Amino acid sequence: MNSLGIIGLGRFGKILANILQKGFTIKAYDENLNTLIHGIEKSSLEDVLNEKTIFIAVPIREFKNVINKISPLLNKGTTIIDVCSVKKYPTEIMKKKLDPNIGIIATHPMFGPDSFLSNNKLKIMMNNTRDTNQAFTFWKRFFTDQGIKVMEMTPDKHDQMAAKTQGVTHFLGRMLKEYGIHKTEIDTQGFKDLLDLVDQTCNDTWELYADLQLFNPYTDNMIKELKFATTSLDNRLKELHNVEN
Repeated sequence: MNSLGIIGLGRFGKILANILQKGFTIKAYDENLNTLIHGIEKSSLEDVLNEKTIFIAVPIREFKNVINKISPLLNKGTTIIDVCSVKKYPTEIMKKKLDPNIGIIATHPMFGPDSFLSNNKLKIMMNNTRDTNQAFTFWKRFFTDQGIKVMEMTPDKHDQMAAKTQGVTHFLGRMLKEYGIHKTEIDTQGFKDLLDLVDQTCNDTWELYADLQLFNPYTDNMIKELKFATTSLDNRLKELHNVEN
């Protein structure tokens, strides 16, 4: 069986490894990994960097440092695949820092550790950023064969859409938790759905939430629009109250 490398075995890195084990043996490097994971070979960074395909599954805030560290150590013919939840930022770093003979495939699996097992309609965004080694078609087919729908788009389009979908979802979940939302004896189904939203989004780390907002260039405007919408609704109610009184 062919092998590949993964750098980063956090919550999502383990899910990624689970998917990739269906076709590959996996060599993984994570300086914070203390326990072995079934079917995954804990390897040195040097061993992982000898693989022809290397997935980078580290927190967004650590991505630049990791690329800077590995870029001079990569072998010609290697393909790097990132799985960051934002796309312009890591793609620009890879294009700038990695040698032209290194292939680049930008991806964003549109699922996480909490939704992977319960979601039977998994999706992954992919961008053929620099297919030096003609690997893009293979990986597109691989994910499709795993029942994951592949959506091809540019990193910029991804971030614009993600700010209004994933960004909104995480912002509202965190906002409701900050508000202090909790169960009551008269919960409607809609309210229970909101509680589920809080549980799902806040089960991820604060660092992931912050990275989703800070490294996507379109989230600032999204948050401003949400605040404007809140103010607008409040003003409409006040106007109605003034008319009725």
